[in-house]
Amino acid sequence: MAALATRVSRRANALVWLVLSAILIVLDQWTKHVVLGHLQEGVPIPVVPGFLNWMLAFNTGAAFSFLADAGGWQRWGFSALAVLISLVLTVWLARTPRRDWLTALPLSLVVGGAIGNLIDRLRFGHVVDFIQVYHGDWTFPAFNVADSAISVGAVLLALASLRSAKEEGLGR
Repeated sequence: MAALATRVSRRANALVWLVLSAILIVLDQWTKHVVLGHLQEGVPIPVVPGFLNWMLAFNTGAAFSFLADAGGWQRWGFSALAVLISLVLTVWLARTPRRDWLTALPLSLVVGGAIGNLIDRLRFGHVVDFIQVYHGDWTFPAFNVADSAISVGAVLLALASLRSAKEEGLGR
């Protein structure tokens, strides 16, 4: 009976959420394919004047071009980090009950985003960015679908952790 319960609990884990990760990877790579075929690097195409442009940019660094001029090691360093993070989060998904979507959703978003950008680093040596948000002279660094998934996933994960900590504090 215990063996059956173990098999059922394994099947009821949140690994099914990796389907969302796969969808994000496909969407991310498709959008990058489109922009690489239609945009010129550094030439903005207004989408919402005064707020949003499509603008092709190549990022050899991490988020917000952090370490972009670090000499080349970052391609492999950030690639290894993406693999490690994806593996850790996948194990976390395997240990998360399927019904715990407040944990599974953000984990799957981060995994999909990390792998989307990993593919770019391995194929091109840089990440393809194309969404530019700005206002007046202020410009947010260009980003992509994968970056958006990572950011939203990280925020949701932080909120879930706060919720969990609050619930634990109430239970005492």
